[in-house]
Amino acid sequence: MTYPTELDGIRFDGGDGSGIATITLDVPEKHNRVSMLARDQLAALFLEIGRDEDVRVVMLAGAGDKAFTAGGDIPAFLDASPETLTRLHHNVAAPERCSKPVIAKLHGYTFGVGLELALACDFRVAADDLQIGLPEVTIGMIPGSGGTQRMARLVGLGRAKDIVMRGRRVGAEEAAAIGLVTEVVPFSDLDAAADSLAAELLRHSPLALGMAKRVLNLAYDGPLQIGLEVEGLAYGFLRTSNDFREGVESFVEGRPPNYTGT
Repeated sequence: MTYPTELDGIRFDGGDGSGIATITLDVPEKHNRVSMLARDQLAALFLEIGRDEDVRVVMLAGAGDKAFTAGGDIPAFLDASPETLTRLHHNVAAPERCSKPVIAKLHGYTFGVGLELALACDFRVAADDLQIGLPEVTIGMIPGSGGTQRMARLVGLGRAKDIVMRGRRVGAEEAAAIGLVTEVVPFSDLDAAADSLAAELLRHSPLALGMAKRVLNLAYDGPLQIGLEVEGLAYGFLRTSNDFREGVESFVEGRPPNYTGT
């Protein structure tokens, strides 16, 4: 794989055979701010990870103990063209486009583009010190990297308006109650909880997980009948896979499956 190098405030660990790749937002002295360049680099990383057959699960984390990320490089927005800003959502959607399951490991401040990145992930494991929000209205702007759309789809229009239009912060307990996060644990247990989820996913067929993600990502994009057709086609395709045969045979034989992703 040709992973990007000289990353701007990002650390990348390809997993070294563990099957888990980790992307860490790494500017703790600036609450892991995400620069314009870092947005492009995150998209490039996720693209390569999707092609890397050795990676089965992706972890997205923030360095230090204060923040996942408190957001973007705000002054840089004044230097970006309006046309550039209209396309910011594409890079932030990279975790969603990635064929591998992506776990966001959240703690502390998770604001702006940080929350938008998290919403584009498949799972959000949170520490109990979590504070999330989309505060863009407080500086005369709106969320522009998918925040309005994914928030509304996850928690409903009324709750999304309450959070976005007030620029309101939401704590871990409320985030769990309204379905914004998968699980809340003490900060000291965050790594273990995320690792446990990753280990669970590693036991499943990568082919089935990738297909499930692809079908689920389309769930709100069309009428029910179209969704059922897409699901049926995926179901039929998986019937022909080696992984499905292995899953059935291992179930019948009472042994753990050995999935190959084919």
